[in-house]
Amino acid sequence: MTGRTVLAADGEAPAADTPLLVGEGLHKSFGATPALCGAGLAVRAGELVAVMGPSGSGKSTLLHCLAGIVRPEAGTVRFRGVDLVARSDTERSALRRREFGFVFQFGQLVPELTCLQNVALPLRLGHVRRRAAERAAREWLDRLGVADVADARPGQTSGGQSQRVAVARALVNDPSVVFADEPTGALDSVNGELVMNLLSDAARASGAAVVIVTHDARVAAYADREIVVRDGRSRDLESVA
Repeated sequence: MTGRTVLAADGEAPAADTPLLVGEGLHKSFGATPALCGAGLAVRAGELVAVMGPSGSGKSTLLHCLAGIVRPEAGTVRFRGVDLVARSDTERSALRRREFGFVFQFGQLVPELTCLQNVALPLRLGHVRRRAAERAAREWLDRLGVADVADARPGQTSGGQSQRVAVARALVNDPSVVFADEPTGALDSVNGELVMNLLSDAARASGAAVVIVTHDARVAAYADREIVVRDGRSRDLESVA
């Protein structure tokens, strides 16, 4: 996979220190329960940021707002200078297919599809022809050491294999940003370390930004920076060091 040139909203390549994705002043409640109370985060191309905090602190909600999955009630999210909050659901869905990759705690692979078909799915949704999509998917499965499960369904694989398939799916469309929500939470320490090495190495090689939600200090150790979320508010540890 080759690194991409990230373009700003005016079509010019941004400066190296310009954030690729920025969320500011984000507020979100579910019913009467506030999840975010002014949280924010900025991440640059090629940077890996860990979002840490206790359960219920709002870190997963922050990730979902940044990814355009959840619309905040207040605040802004800008990707390459474009305001995601103002975009329609259809526009945000198209952006996620083109630009974002996702890894979740339990993989969330489609059980009816083979592992190969799961990895090829983001490309197929982007109207890539089946043969080309599956060729790219096989390359990623081979790169992540799980080519032998290409024709198996997720239920026939181990937890470590399944999560590596999920990482391949997240990276197959050469995303600008990879969002990972507790990507090692369901794995033992050996498989967790393997998945983090694969995810971080592959993302850094492509120049993708990576946002990882975790409560595990061993996972956060892979990051360039740590953001702590507590009671819906965020704090950048680099800025207070």
